[in-house]
Amino acid sequence: MAGSLSRRVWAASLVVACIMIVFIARLAWLQLLPWSSHAAVHTSAAMNRGGWQRLSVIQRQRNLVLDSGRGDFVDRYGQAITGETYSAAAFFPVRPDARGDKLAIGKLAALLNVSGEQLNQYWDAVREPVFWLNRRGKLPMRLNKEQADEIERLGLNGVSVLPYRNRYVSGFEAKHAIGFTSQHPEWLAANHPKELASGKRRLTEQVGGSGLEKSLDKLLHGIGSTSVSYFIDGRNAPVHGLDLRITQPGNRYYPLKVQTTIDLKLQNELEAYADKQGLKEGAIVVLDANNADVIAMVSRPKLKPGQFESSDGSEWTNHALTAVAPGSIFKLVTAAAALEAGVVSKKEKFHCNGEYGKYGLSCWKDGGHGTLTLQEGLAQSCNIVFATIAERMRAAELQHTAASLGIGRKAGWHRDKPFGPFHKPLRLLEEEEPGQLFASSGEGATGIASQQALAAVDGGVMAQSGIGQRDVSMSPLQAANLIVTLLNEGRLMEPRLVSEIRYADGQRMVKLPAQRARGIRARIHAGTAHALLRGMRAVVDHGTGRSIRLGVWTVAGKSGTAQTERVGIALNHQWFAGYGPVKSPRYAVAVLAANRAPGSPHQATKLFRGVMDIAARNESTHAARQ
Repeated sequence: MAGSLSRRVWAASLVVACIMIVFIARLAWLQLLPWSSHAAVHTSAAMNRGGWQRLSVIQRQRNLVLDSGRGDFVDRYGQAITGETYSAAAFFPVRPDARGDKLAIGKLAALLNVSGEQLNQYWDAVREPVFWLNRRGKLPMRLNKEQADEIERLGLNGVSVLPYRNRYVSGFEAKHAIGFTSQHPEWLAANHPKELASGKRRLTEQVGGSGLEKSLDKLLHGIGSTSVSYFIDGRNAPVHGLDLRITQPGNRYYPLKVQTTIDLKLQNELEAYADKQGLKEGAIVVLDANNADVIAMVSRPKLKPGQFESSDGSEWTNHALTAVAPGSIFKLVTAAAALEAGVVSKKEKFHCNGEYGKYGLSCWKDGGHGTLTLQEGLAQSCNIVFATIAERMRAAELQHTAASLGIGRKAGWHRDKPFGPFHKPLRLLEEEEPGQLFASSGEGATGIASQQALAAVDGGVMAQSGIGQRDVSMSPLQAANLIVTLLNEGRLMEPRLVSEIRYADGQRMVKLPAQRARGIRARIHAGTAHALLRGMRAVVDHGTGRSIRLGVWTVAGKSGTAQTERVGIALNHQWFAGYGPVKSPRYAVAVLAANRAPGSPHQATKLFRGVMDIAARNESTHAARQ
């Protein structure tokens, strides 16, 4: 009995083993033996026998990036400067007979404002997942809620409504101070080879090209993108059941959020005002009068990311950071240097008959200004007064005071040593130019002339430099910061554009505090600063700026016109730098209208008045909200 049972168990085991061998052989035959093209492609029978093997190999997911994961910027009140999410239609490469009902496809075409034929032609050409673009062909078409809901109800295969993260917020222009992003594989290969090798970064990703996008790129690029996967088989038909899958980084700390010092509402109003007034080339800088924080920074021509139109890339240039001849606003520096050096007194009298008598230098007013004091010389912007006091000084004295006022050196916030998450020295405004006082001095990136070069400066150079011509250059940012320095009795600050950086969960990563200028120990005397402020009030009260006396706030400042040329054509840079309100200064403002035709109306002065009026109304709005 036991032997019979043993034989039956042995026989059953043998049968099971044979069945398993058959299955294994069949599986090996399917997996390992190649299928001929004529046996597997042209007949449905072949597809039924071997197509699953082909599909298992070819079946794949199609990915579409929804969000790069890059950190965003907000203004001082938390309003978004970059980054907005909206619904868009995404198309996947699904073959025509697997897409769905023709009537539904026709309805989809109508929703997208194209004909059915145009839609099918577009869809047939899709090889990789893509968003349906707007009429300009630059960004995915924005869908309203009704359009999005209707597309979803159509139930078509290969088209889905997905959230798209747009870097540049609609409704206002991109900001030069924030900058732009673009693909730059050569830069990535040179600067981040280890991250590329490990897969943390990709050659196709967007990197910062200018502004804060560039200086903070290492932190902003994030830890990975959010993408959607759509599964299709080897015949470009959807794999039902897998549906769409969203893949995103699982780190709650990213993407980062950078809080800037910018007042976005004021920034946008000033941009619209500059465009309405026809500012073609130039800049407007608004600083907090107390700590030099950048409240607004406007540059023209406009920055149009991805739509650069000029051959020289001039749209990239942030004119607020570009150093050009300052003309008569530099007389503030000359007056400060002369008072500090003790070569002039506040009550000294000068006589201007319109001609200096040497170096071919004359006053802008025919017949001259007659007898006037230093303060009146500033109010009337008399070239004779300032050429005279400039020649009394040594070049080193002028340069020393200029440096104390932030001229001839980069003014923006920076750290020379690594700190916090920054493993290298950081400068927030990398494009900023230092400007200079004297040429051929070997100052390089510092803008500071050597003692040997200063010793070679003669009276003619001093006279012309004293009125802001010759080789003198400064940026609108430096000009606005000069006003802040005078308002703070000579205390030189570094204009700050970022106050802090936070993680995605709201925790602070790092704070960038307002700080005094580094490497500058000397400062002008408070009495010198007060004398110049009185002179600026006289400019608007009865001097060259009296046309802007009336407005919301009483203001003070200094105008300037500098001669220049472009391609041999004579042009003028028109300036105005000042502050307001006079009794309790809130903002320091510098305006540059660059490369204007000689004899044209002084656009910078008019713009300054408008900027101050807009700032005053903006201040009232904020006060009312609080």
